[in-house]
Amino acid sequence: MPQDITTGYRKLVDDALEKIETVSPEQAIAMHGSDEFVFVDIRDIRELSRTGKIPGAVHAPRGMLEFWIDPASPYHKTVFAEDKKFVFFCAGGWRSALAALTAQEMGLTPVCHIDGGFGGWEKAGGPVDKPEMAPGEK
Repeated sequence: MPQDITTGYRKLVDDALEKIETVSPEQAIAMHGSDEFVFVDIRDIRELSRTGKIPGAVHAPRGMLEFWIDPASPYHKTVFAEDKKFVFFCAGGWRSALAALTAQEMGLTPVCHIDGGFGGWEKAGGPVDKPEMAPGEK
């Protein structure tokens, strides 16, 4: 028998969007390359290997984010202690909205996320480091 889900993913995402800053892909492209920002890619490593990466972005898998942000965690990554604005993105913008809210609630500020995620970034003409093809791939 299926469980009754009291709060669905859509409500969680919508609630997050009300509490965090969202930037357009064009705004994110304008921010890219500045030392004031850290772009944080929360996609799965397989997504990166299929679609490519935003140059200079830090890869922080969604499942490790809380552990990497918290300085008390044995898994803490010093990039999250920098005095910069953190720009979260995923493939389409849902996971990054949730991640940005979590980071903000943990005290990591300022944070924002890219509307439309990596897909929106790519459609807007943002630079992408394409994955290298293995021998024999097309």
